[in-house]
Amino acid sequence: MSQKSLHNHYPIVPPTSNFKLMEENGPQIMARGKGVYQWDDKGKQYLEGMAGLWCTSLGYGNGEIAETAAEAMRTMGFAHMFSGKSHEAGIRLAEKLEQMLPMDDSRIFFGVSGSDANDTQVKLMRYYFNAIGRPDKKKIISRHLAYHGVTLASGSLTGIPVNHALFDLPLDGFLHTDSPFYFRDAMDEETEEDFTNRILENLDELIQREGPDTIAAFIAEPIMGAGGVILPPEGYFPKLRALLDKYDIFLIDDEVICGFGRTGNAFGCETFDFRPDTMSMAKALTSAYMPLSAVAIPESMYQAMIDATAEHGVFGHGFTYSGHPVSCAVALKVLEIYERDNVFAYAAKMGSYLQQKLQHFSDHPLVGEVRGTGMIAGLHLAKDKETKSFFDPAGTAGAKVIAACVDNGLILRNLGDVIAICPPLVISEAEIDELVDKLGKSLDGALEDLKRQGSL
Repeated sequence: MSQKSLHNHYPIVPPTSNFKLMEENGPQIMARGKGVYQWDDKGKQYLEGMAGLWCTSLGYGNGEIAETAAEAMRTMGFAHMFSGKSHEAGIRLAEKLEQMLPMDDSRIFFGVSGSDANDTQVKLMRYYFNAIGRPDKKKIISRHLAYHGVTLASGSLTGIPVNHALFDLPLDGFLHTDSPFYFRDAMDEETEEDFTNRILENLDELIQREGPDTIAAFIAEPIMGAGGVILPPEGYFPKLRALLDKYDIFLIDDEVICGFGRTGNAFGCETFDFRPDTMSMAKALTSAYMPLSAVAIPESMYQAMIDATAEHGVFGHGFTYSGHPVSCAVALKVLEIYERDNVFAYAAKMGSYLQQKLQHFSDHPLVGEVRGTGMIAGLHLAKDKETKSFFDPAGTAGAKVIAACVDNGLILRNLGDVIAICPPLVISEAEIDELVDKLGKSLDGALEDLKRQGSL
């Protein structure tokens, strides 16, 4: 197909896109990548500051990973895990994850994406509580602005309005409580501790109103990514954990974005000091080179499920590509690289440098707050940070900054009027300097554009 027809004929229903804008402008076609850079089909180079969709932790064009995938395809392009079958790559990967996870005696269920991992979490909660004779304990609590996926179940867990609009979501049995969004939602003179206590009191009231015996689990991202790179206030997770323990409610840790070094530790729950009951993983598990997700559950939960299959027959959940051998082989290689090259420690060091450099934008006229930890950050745009006067909810200012970034050869993402920054973990100090320089030029350009339009 010619370059012209690639732009003029686009027979794809594009995921998470504005179809009207796509029809008017067509897609931006990316052609290749190497390290932290990508090139479009016109040859323009971009510093890829979002690691794809929070996922290409080892950057682009990694030959080791490519060769591992090729060898796995040559050896056995496909093998399934239904009906008691398995394969070496899947078993070795499950063993490796069990050793890494901050959980005791975990069992691993493999899927394809973060969405299906969290969909699986919902199904496992239902199966488990039915199996142990507590069929009323089914509801799951999430948070406003949470992102947990886009299936019917994981989309119901998600707390972002655009993911619900016209889809008739959330389904019954899915509840939402306060986002721990201190910058936006704290009351005047309210400290982080006061704010945390208030929103957890609201959660306590929700649990009591619904009935603790009807609630199976609470799901949380350590850092809320797509909702606006929202960091928990000081002490939030330990207090949340204590509250859930009080009512015998599971804590599902969604590590799809934070897992495997993004926050400076192997997992976000370690960065924010809490113990999960179950865990969802995807994205950096394979550095996004192959689709793969993993759900970890405790041994006690699995044992109850063994007893249930003895009584009710086959556990009727699984995907054709659960534990795909090529994906598992790639994940093993990625985990080997993380360990061999001390990637998590390197990311923590470079993350400190990145956060330090981004703080230079704290005084920029467009920036209300700079927040982040490790190798993930967000710049929250505001008309006036003191009065918390924000731009319109549609993210017009954020879109202007991202358009300027594209002009300046930088790929970032606006989440409304939050500019998300999430580069590959292997980014160098010089490349961070380049990212920050291009971001600064883009902020300045968007500022002048907004002034010309009278938006400031």
